[in-house]
Amino acid sequence: MRRRPDEPATVTADHAGFESPAPPPWMRWLPFVYVVIVLLLEITIEKEWAVSLFLVALPAIAAYAFGPVVVAALTVFAILLEGFLAATAHHLWETHHVTADIATAVVGVLATALAAHRTRQERSLVHANSVAEALMRALLRPVPHQVGHVLAASLYRPSEAGTMVGGDLFDIRATPGGERAIIGDVRGKGLQAVRTVAAILGTFREAAYEDQDLAAVAARLERRLAREAEEIPDEELFATALLVEYDSLAHRVTVTNHGHVEPVLISCGEVRLLQGPPALPLGLGGLASADGPVVWSHRFTRGDVLVLVTDGLVEARDHNGDFYPLLDRLHHRFAGRPTPGPAEVANFLNTDLPRHTRNLHDDVALLAIAPHGPT
Repeated sequence: MRRRPDEPATVTADHAGFESPAPPPWMRWLPFVYVVIVLLLEITIEKEWAVSLFLVALPAIAAYAFGPVVVAALTVFAILLEGFLAATAHHLWETHHVTADIATAVVGVLATALAAHRTRQERSLVHANSVAEALMRALLRPVPHQVGHVLAASLYRPSEAGTMVGGDLFDIRATPGGERAIIGDVRGKGLQAVRTVAAILGTFREAAYEDQDLAAVAARLERRLAREAEEIPDEELFATALLVEYDSLAHRVTVTNHGHVEPVLISCGEVRLLQGPPALPLGLGGLASADGPVVWSHRFTRGDVLVLVTDGLVEARDHNGDFYPLLDRLHHRFAGRPTPGPAEVANFLNTDLPRHTRNLHDDVALLAIAPHGPT
């Protein structure tokens, strides 16, 4: 079934909503295993040892994995079990057993309060991250399957499972000056990075339509990030970014690279880096001696695919510490074969990257574009 031009491209990123991480299974089983161990010790150790007193710790153990209701129930269970074991030995009303029951009740009350506090904290964390995730979803809007004269697809994999909060960004717009795209990576993480992402994307979406050329768009982003650094304040604030403009009449892409990962071109069965003069990251342009951003161009015709990624992808390590071999993997999959579409490239990397590394230490973003229409 064909996708409508205005329909969002296949979302290949893992966009599961943020949830409080569940405790590991062994932690949930630990209170019950602990009870079994106490009962075994009660059977095997000499009667002089009041092994049932170990049950005083049961509520505290349960508080790590369960909520206040379960902890309170286990507290009552511990007191009753202590009483039963003491009664079987005819020591129910001896002073040390009564003291143990009181101690278990006190520990149970404190453990129940601790579990309730932990539950509230987890809910607050879920709420805060849900708000941040909603903001990121509003910023990183779904990339349509077709944008002007190009086909497009995107991928976003956050380093923290279950949340979209991060410092990577991408967007593409069809403008009077051509199809203009950006991909970038903001220094820092968390909500501060989200603020900077919002500033960059907001400026890009305005400048992409208003400024005459890509150099002017980059210059406006440079000024916006400089103001952002003053407002925070953060003298070390910067963002790597790659800006691309496609001219469908000239069949060329214009690129300006601000300290970012170089784009990859898949063309005529070949896979190679598209290299050009680099520039300093956005926010550090004042350190450059040259005037304005460095802009260069390359032929880009139907059958080509341009792949823009962030460093979280190429710096993903396997268990041996080796980086993800982006060029090798794309060459292995697409070299010598019919030219893939942007969605096919994004889907491949989304499934191939987890085979290389299970734990991402940085966010991963990708934007793939290809000319659409007659050559």
